[in-house]
Amino acid sequence: MSETIQDNKLVELTYEVVDKKSGQVLANVQFPLSYVHGTDPVLAKQVTDDLEGRSQGDVIEVPIDGNAIYGSRDESLVFTDSIENVPEEYREVGKIILMEGEKGDRKEFIVTRMDDKTLTVDGNNPLCGRDLIFRLEILTVRDATPEEIEAGTKVVDGPDIDPDRIVPI
Repeated sequence: MSETIQDNKLVELTYEVVDKKSGQVLANVQFPLSYVHGTDPVLAKQVTDDLEGRSQGDVIEVPIDGNAIYGSRDESLVFTDSIENVPEEYREVGKIILMEGEKGDRKEFIVTRMDDKTLTVDGNNPLCGRDLIFRLEILTVRDATPEEIEAGTKVVDGPDIDPDRIVPI
């Protein structure tokens, strides 16, 4: 008998986020995401509630209101400027730009539109304001170790890797 998802179980899954209206896949996570059920809020509560009692191999679809998770769309976070005011390296649709406000707070903006004269960036999460479906495939369900319960995720033995020292290939 396979184990079911409940508190203190390590769960590994993959998922995709689909726009309910268009059917377009908006995000796709193919590498396993792991979390310890009941200890780590990596997923929205609505998703973890629907995962409760499920088993390895199950595929579920959870409808989500994007506004509930990502907030309502805020048009004041959309800016259009002359392309001449934008550095060359940011002149690409889909490019993420990290900006800092007057108080030192940082926010990511995505280049959403560009033509010969202007460039538009949007600071809203791309999933806000949409009706979504989270399609999840459960790959593993097992008892979490005490170390995993404390960490809230899978703990892998191996060397500590300093992410600042990783050199892109």
